[in-house]
This record gives sequence, structure tokens and C-alpha cells, in this order.
Amino acid sequence: MIWGLLLVLAGAVQRATPADSFRVAQVGNVRAVAMTVRIDAAIGLAELADRPTTWPGLGRRSPGPLQLVLVADSGEMSRLSRGRAPGWGAAVAFPESRTIILRADLPDLPRTLRHELAHLVLRSAVRSRLPLWFDEGYATLAAGEWDRLTALEVHLSVLATGVPTLGDLDGQLRAAAPMADRAYGLAESAVSALAERIPGGDLAPLIDRLARGEEFADAVHSVTGRELSRFESDWQQETRRRFRGVLWFIAGGWWSLVGVLVVAAWVLRRRRDRPRRVALDTGWELPPEEGGVPEPSEGPPPPIDRGPQGV
Repeated sequence: MIWGLLLVLAGAVQRATPADSFRVAQVGNVRAVAMTVRIDAAIGLAELADRPTTWPGLGRRSPGPLQLVLVADSGEMSRLSRGRAPGWGAAVAFPESRTIILRADLPDLPRTLRHELAHLVLRSAVRSRLPLWFDEGYATLAAGEWDRLTALEVHLSVLATGVPTLGDLDGQLRAAAPMADRAYGLAESAVSALAERIPGGDLAPLIDRLARGEEFADAVHSVTGRELSRFESDWQQETRRRFRGVLWFIAGGWWSLVGVLVVAAWVLRRRRDRPRRVALDTGWELPPEEGGVPEPSEGPPPPIDRGPQGV
């Protein structure tokens, strides 16, 4: 598969006409490949890829030598990857050949590039076989791809179908776009929850053991003191509780909360002001006027004598 991908790329370069020819530019350790109209954009992305940066649990490092291919759309990406990339995907990474293929027709290419670079950096650092949920969750975490829309989709997914097992999550990551999008968010939350259970909240001790070739489940037990199955159960419960509470808040529950707070504030103020109101009411009874107030008589009032009126 690796050689097949390289041969496809080489063939595409050879078959291209001058008007739509592929060009190659070397930027540090990064080999940028793109059509002439996109080569400048590919060079800019290659410059970003070549810079050392900080990765969760790995510290500051550069990805090392790699090939970055910028294609026009999903059709061209599917053709060059020989169907390995899903039609909805924004990019695909091949750690064995250290090749990344990016689509130029989608927004936020730097963040997408960082996600794929995270795969290369992680795979080059460890020797153990990684579950897909950890691999994709790590890349999502490293790229900072957790946003409000993804969070809401995860909330709705949890409410509708519940929290999947980690094994089921691997399958959902390979599913169609709507389910896969939510699965990426859940995978990121699983990796974050795993980091929280490691002393110091850092993935470094886990990655160090994986770098020595320790099995993933054994490494998790070593750094957290818990079996992987126990972590899975705890993560499911915490995710269900957390996301359902946030969904209730988003769906309008905060109005109920505001109403309760307003009523509580009114009751407390009434209690606080009661002594003052009692003090104000004391001594305010007026004595009756001398002779009392005449009662109104029944019948029409007597005529008024206005005296002589003149001629």
C-alpha cells in the first residue's frame, strides 16, 4: 500500500500537462507537492509543518521528514489515496510513508494539518499498537478541534443513543460523517479523561511506556492504577452525567434555574426586611379627632342661603 501510494503520486506528476502540472518544493524537512495553482498554498503549509511545536505528552518537537500533498477536492484525494480516505474527510495521513494529503477546498487548513501531523508525531514516538479511539482522540486534542458545534452534537448523541464502549467508538470513527463527527468528540473526551487520571494530568508517563513497547492496556494500568475496563466504565458514567447536564442547560434549563434564583432572592429579602416593616408599622395608629367625624345624613343636602341677590 505504501509503495502503491508513492507510485500513484509519481504517476500523477508524470502524466500532468504543463497547464495543470504538479510541482514539488522542498521546505526544510517537508516535501510539498501540489498543482501549479496551489503550490504557494502548499509551501505555506509546509512551512507550518516544519516548525517545532509542543505536543501533548511529547513536549516540543518537529514532525521530521514528511511529504505534504495538497489536492483540489475529495475526488482527487480519493484517487491519490486509492480509496483509503473517506469522501467526507478533510485529510488523511499515512504514518508508514510519512505522507499527508490535504484538501484545498475546505476551511481551516492549518488546524487540519496539525491534526494529521499529530498522527505522525505520535506514531513515530511509540512502538505499541494504539487503539483507534486513542489515536484519533489524541490528534483531535492536539489540534484543539473541540468546538461548540461538536460539543452540542456529542450532547445530542449521548442523549439519543447513550455513551458507546471504547470498542464501539472505534467502529463509529470509521462510519459516515454525522456519526464520525460525534465519535471524534467522544474520542477526545476519552483521551482527556485518561490524562486526568495520570498523576500530574499529563500523558507523558503513558506515552513513555508505549514508547518502550508496553501493551496499551498494561500501560494504562501502570500509570493510572486502574484496569482499562474500569477506566472505560468510569468514562462512560462521567460522560453521560456531564453531557446530559450540559444539554439540559442548553435546552432551556437555565431559564428554570434563573426563575428559582429570583424566587429565592425574593423570599430571602422578605425575611430580611420583616423586622424593618414591623418597626415602621409600630405607633402609626392616628387618634380620632375631637368630636369625632360627623356621619353623612341621608337625603338631599339643605339649601344654601346666599342672602340678597340684588335687583
